[in-house]
Amino acid sequence: MTDEAALEAFRLADSFLPVGTYTVSYGLEQFIQNGRVTDATDLEELLATYLRRKLGTTELVALRHAHAGAAEDDLEAVRESDSRLTAVTMAAEFRRSSRQSGRRLLTLQRELDDAELLERYAAGLDDTSGNYAVVLGVVTALGGVDEREACRLCCHGFVTGLLGAAQRLLSLGHTDAQRILCSLHSAMTAATDDSAERTLAELTSFTPLVDIHAAEHERADRRLFIS
Repeated sequence: MTDEAALEAFRLADSFLPVGTYTVSYGLEQFIQNGRVTDATDLEELLATYLRRKLGTTELVALRHAHAGAAEDDLEAVRESDSRLTAVTMAAEFRRSSRQSGRRLLTLQRELDDAELLERYAAGLDDTSGNYAVVLGVVTALGGVDEREACRLCCHGFVTGLLGAAQRLLSLGHTDAQRILCSLHSAMTAATDDSAERTLAELTSFTPLVDIHAAEHERADRRLFIS
């Protein structure tokens, strides 16, 4: 990549990016409330499961196809990635939070980049479109960030976001958070590699306990996070 594209990747991976991902825990809050995640070891195992069985088999696949579509100025390919990802995301909270973060990223990027594809994409948003991974695929393609780097960026952002949530929910120190982040590098690489072999028709996730806790979280009396 060019220096400019690398710097764009750094910007998109930064927690300073104002897209609201700090408000989501993707079910982690309920895992902790139910006593299934109590320490750093439990947390690392859960995050590795997310990467292997969800992110690498759904979000990263959709990101790759949206990235390829955006590179060819093919809006229909981007929209197909959106609809497929929405269709395989079972938890209602996950669908809402994905679209909320994605649409915030799209709005932000339209302020920074006058690319015509972004305007056409925004004009055609419906109830199944605007997922964060798909928008990230479009934005990284337009920014010159290569497809594999965009996937690793997505993995890094996902893990650091949940580590930030864990610091508010658990007695997790910064050193432990960094240790988990480093330990998960191989899982991020594996998820990225797995996604490269999948077509949109092969989007799938098998995280039944995550889906159950996400459904419980929707009905929880008290919630710190929106998912």
